[in-house]
Amino acid sequence: MTHTIPRVMATQATLDLLQELRKKHGPLMFFQSGGCCDGSSPMCYATGEFEISATDVHLGDIDGTPFYMGVEQFGYWKHTQLVIDVVNGNGGMFSLENGSGKRFLTRSRLFTDDECAILEKQGQT
Repeated sequence: MTHTIPRVMATQATLDLLQELRKKHGPLMFFQSGGCCDGSSPMCYATGEFEISATDVHLGDIDGTPFYMGVEQFGYWKHTQLVIDVVNGNGGMFSLENGSGKRFLTRSRLFTDDECAILEKQGQT
């Protein structure tokens, strides 16, 4: 059995904030912003409040919360694992954590050569 390499992960602080936001807003989803209005922040929305297109890439789920990115941006980030974290500050103007004093932040690390090979075998490149 081949080990699955997650493309997106979360810190405990992210899981805690997601739990708070779910209590207020119900099911959630993420979209990794491509640098427009709110820079390149992971944006959190109530499910259905952001329309996913056929060209968006589903990177995985964080505690049941789907995480998407546009296909063009994925071309730049496909060699990295995203780690979604929480820091103090104001969230993106359209993201649900705005006003909480916390914001989501994307950290990343390059996949190793071995991980890239596994992802390629799994058709995830």
